[in-house]
Amino acid sequence: MIALLKAFHIAALSIWCAGLVLLPVLMQFNGRGEAVRQQEGYTQFRRISHFGYTMVITPAAIIAVMAGTALILVTDLVAPWLLAKLVAVCGMVLVHAWLGHLIVRSGEGAGDYSMPPPLIALVLGVPLMLTVLWLVLAKPELTGLTDLLPGFLLEPQGRDLPGILTPI
Repeated sequence: MIALLKAFHIAALSIWCAGLVLLPVLMQFNGRGEAVRQQEGYTQFRRISHFGYTMVITPAAIIAVMAGTALILVTDLVAPWLLAKLVAVCGMVLVHAWLGHLIVRSGEGAGDYSMPPPLIALVLGVPLMLTVLWLVLAKPELTGLTDLLPGFLLEPQGRDLPGILTPI
C-alpha cells in the first residue's frame, strides 16, 4: 500500500511540477504575443491555458497533496525535514494559485489585460521544487533549526479547541 501511495505521489508531483514550469513559459511566449490580439490566437491561448490549469495541473496538485498526506499518516512520520518540506510545498501552492489568478485575469481582459511577467513564477517555483526534492532525498538533520523556535511552538499547550472547530 505504501508503494502504491508513493507511486501516486511521485507521478502526481511530477505532473504538477512540470505544469508549474510549462505554464509560465506558455503564458510568457503565447499570452503576451501579437497573436493574442486577434480572436483566433486569443481563443487558442485561452483554451490551452485554462484546460491545462483546470484539467491537468490542479488535479495533479490535489492528488499529490492527498497522496503525500496519506503517506505521512500511514507511516506516522514526524521529522523536522518534513516540516521544512511542507513549508516549501505551501510555497508551491502559492505559486500555483498566482498562476491561476493570471489565467483568470487574462481571460477576463480578453487580451487587454496587462499581465505581469509570468516567468516570475519560474523564479519562485523552481527553487521551491528543488528544495522539496533535496529535503526528500537528503533528509537533513534540521534539529539545529528547531532549537531556534520558541518553546511554545515545540510543546503541547493542553488547551481545548475552540467550539467552532470541534466536530459535531
